[in-house]
Amino acid sequence: MKASLKHQLEVFHEECRKRGLRLTPQRLEIFRELAQSMDHPSAEQLHQRLIKKMPTLSLDTIYRTLATFVQYELVNRVETAESQARFEIAHGRHHHLICHKCREIMDFEWNDIDQLTLPEQLQSWGRVEKKSVVVYGTCEKCLGTAE
Repeated sequence: MKASLKHQLEVFHEECRKRGLRLTPQRLEIFRELAQSMDHPSAEQLHQRLIKKMPTLSLDTIYRTLATFVQYELVNRVETAESQARFEIAHGRHHHLICHKCREIMDFEWNDIDQLTLPEQLQSWGRVEKKSVVVYGTCEKCLGTAE
C-alpha cells in the first residue's frame, strides 16, 4: 500500500472515530476506492468498480455512504453542469477544470483567486465557507478530435 493511501486511511479512521461513525467494510472500501481514484467518479462508477470486490454492495448503499461522507466533510461533491454528481476525497484547496466533451475533470490550484476578498455586495451576505471555481472548456485530447 502506498504511503499516501495508508496515511489517508489512517486519517479516515481517526475522523470516523471522532465523529462517531461506524467504520463498516462498505464505508472503508468506498473511501479506499475514492482515495485511489484520480477521475472524480460518480456513484455509479464506484458501484461498477466495487461490485467485483463486494457483490452484495448496492448502489443505494453507495449513495447513502457518499451523502454521509459529504455531510461530515470527508468527501467533496464536485459540482458539474451534468446531472450526475462526481466525488473526490476532501484534500486541500483546489478548483476544477471540466471538459464539456469527454467530461474529464482535472484539479488545479489558483492561489490568486483563493486570496481575493469577495465583492463588497457579498460582504454582508453572511459567512462564506468555501470558494470554488469550476472552469469549463475542451481538453487537448478532444480538440484533436474536433471536426
